[in-house]
Amino acid sequence: MIDDPVKTVPTLLLSSLLWSGHTLAAPITFNTALPVAKGEFVVREQIVVNQSGDDPSGADRDRNEVAAVTAMGYGLTGEWALFGILPYRDISLDITPGGDRVTRSSSSFGDLSLFARYTAYQNNQQGRTFRIAPFAGVEAPTGSNSASDALGRLPPAAQTGSGSWDYFGGVVLTYQTLQYQFDSQLSYRVNTGDNGFEAGDVTRLDGSLQYRIYPKQLGGGTPGFLYAVAEVNFIHQDKNRIHGAADANSGGARLFLTPGIQYVTKRWIVEGAVQLPVAQDLNGAALENEYVVRAGIRFNF
Repeated sequence: MIDDPVKTVPTLLLSSLLWSGHTLAAPITFNTALPVAKGEFVVREQIVVNQSGDDPSGADRDRNEVAAVTAMGYGLTGEWALFGILPYRDISLDITPGGDRVTRSSSSFGDLSLFARYTAYQNNQQGRTFRIAPFAGVEAPTGSNSASDALGRLPPAAQTGSGSWDYFGGVVLTYQTLQYQFDSQLSYRVNTGDNGFEAGDVTRLDGSLQYRIYPKQLGGGTPGFLYAVAEVNFIHQDKNRIHGAADANSGGARLFLTPGIQYVTKRWIVEGAVQLPVAQDLNGAALENEYVVRAGIRFNF
């Protein structure tokens, strides 16, 4: 069984961007504790390319996904922010049943994620801030998990939706100065099931450092700022279950290192990053990740 990267790497992609009405650097692969100003909207559009193909079973399987992920946040109060995330997914799965190479694919909108984040603690000092913010949400089964082709119903790894109501929560902390910002997140995701398939629950720990490399010194007249970004993502997924039985060829642990770059202005950010797996301890013949590329733009209004 090939794990679904949307389940393996949850799409908590939206980062809050406002502090004193300005857009700031933020993590590329996960959330941040920085606030969304009351009554303001934050929008992010990100293209995610996920390639898996290092097949330990020797069956020459490949899975490629290109997703356009739209995320929006709204500052409800000074402490509360609400978020929604909806991906459009294009998935192709190459397999070799009976020795013949076959491509199975699907394209449509995926599952809608809705969550709330609360700033539980903040310590603001001149030129720096530290914040802790728990979050919780639900993923609704708005995508399709019943797509089929000439061979019949597509496997879960080729479906754009899960068909299940899934739940997630965690906590994120942010420490920001004028020169750099550090973010860390701990989260847990409970996946339920549908049509006899239940993806394994996911635990993840993330860290991100954004360091301003241009301009070296702050001053007037600078239209934007260039940040180097370095992130680490540890993801553990339990085994999937098929009709109640654990799938021995699913789940396990992955560790990614993610270099990236951001160009930040007062109202928008352009960003890009590559997630590179440095360690994968997977169960059985679970398909390994080769890389994940992310490129996007964010803006506030």
